[in-house]
Amino acid sequence: MLQQQRTRLLTTISATCAAAALLAGCGGEPASPPAESPETPAAPEQEQSPEQGQQSASAKQASATYGPYQPDAKAITYDPALVPEGAKVDLTSERTNGTTKITVNLQGLAPDREYGAHVHTKPCGPTGEDAGPHFQEKADPVTPSVDPAYANPQNEVWLDFRTDAQGDATATTEGTWSFDTRQDAKSFVIHETPTHTEPGKAGTAGGRLACLNAEF
Repeated sequence: MLQQQRTRLLTTISATCAAAALLAGCGGEPASPPAESPETPAAPEQEQSPEQGQQSASAKQASATYGPYQPDAKAITYDPALVPEGAKVDLTSERTNGTTKITVNLQGLAPDREYGAHVHTKPCGPTGEDAGPHFQEKADPVTPSVDPAYANPQNEVWLDFRTDAQGDATATTEGTWSFDTRQDAKSFVIHETPTHTEPGKAGTAGGRLACLNAEF
């Protein structure tokens, strides 16, 4: 009888061990942890659109309020009747794939009026003449330059505009001017009249009304 009870006890222990071994092991190595699931693959990088690939290599901006001349003034008015003190100017020069796009926005000038405007070679000063002549990609050997072969909107930078009833205006131009290798484009000058194109007067636009120091 005692021998039968011992046999049944050993059989029960063995069965219990076998069942437990399936879960955590019994007297053997611990069960291996479940395999980690493979990492979720990273999303592929999106390709640049043609527009993104052609974004400008450089962009420069000048924003200011016109006022009387001071040594540290950024924007100066020489004729407050046509470019009042407090008028605002915002100029952006953006270089993209060898082409420069220049945009100027103006607020608070005389309403319903045409103005001439150009990029000049020198910084603004106490008088409009301090800004020097127009920037020219190919310099005219004769000065002042009034030859349409040189004084034209491709060789120079013309930004003529007309204000609306509130005295606001926007002008834009594009060209292949080599500003990135030159140091003679320093200011944006507003003139009294639209720019002439005829021989002997080409490039002229009357008096210099205001000046903004800017980079291009």
